[in-house]
Amino acid sequence: MYLTEVKSWDIVKKQYRYKLKSYFGVFTSLVFIQLLAIFFSFNGTGMSGGASNSISYEVNYYSGDIILVFMMIWAFITAIIITTKAYRYDDFSFITNRSISHFSNILFLLSVSIFAGISVYLSTHLFQVLVFYLKDNFSIIKDTLSVTTWLTGISASTLYIFLFASAGYFIGVLIQLHRGFAFIIPTFLFGGLIMDGLGGNPTLFMNVSKFFGAETSFFLFAVKVLVVSIVLLLSSIGISNRMEVRK
Repeated sequence: MYLTEVKSWDIVKKQYRYKLKSYFGVFTSLVFIQLLAIFFSFNGTGMSGGASNSISYEVNYYSGDIILVFMMIWAFITAIIITTKAYRYDDFSFITNRSISHFSNILFLLSVSIFAGISVYLSTHLFQVLVFYLKDNFSIIKDTLSVTTWLTGISASTLYIFLFASAGYFIGVLIQLHRGFAFIIPTFLFGGLIMDGLGGNPTLFMNVSKFFGAETSFFLFAVKVLVVSIVLLLSSIGISNRMEVRK
């Protein structure tokens, strides 16, 4: 009688490939959300204008920021969904344990974050083309990006999306640990933002945003995002070890 030793990494790869094929709805929802984001982007991200004697002008600003925000929210929700029982039970069709399941989920989230980061750039260009043909403007000025700036933009978008996916995964694991977190976490977040705003000088959200967004060095920005993401994901793995088998 021979005993076959199944390597953990081989199982991780099998689960990862399985999830790429099976979670097709994740990618279809991505396309739908991006189309919705493009629609909302037509309102523009800013406007300015002026007048002098008989001359007046109006400047509208358009960017892919709304598309990126929608993608971050999509990644956050997607990460929560794959922590639910229905998705966790799929992993038990393989010889597996919680750590293997988590690693395959992390690889999946990283892959969809990269895909979403690239698609944000492509959707932004599609949006710019639509604005050019559909908006009734006399003049359109478009920023020209270098290859380096283009790659940096895609990388930054991917990192932002992965950060939100990591946060969503952490919250999803907390909710699976105890359903009460589904009420506690939104109450804490929205309550904190409301109380912060009542002070007349909101700082909580601004400080968190500045910690990442105000960083001028891409390297330091990447380090910040990766460190926070790793902490969230490792915390998720640690918390899930307290859960009963196939809870």
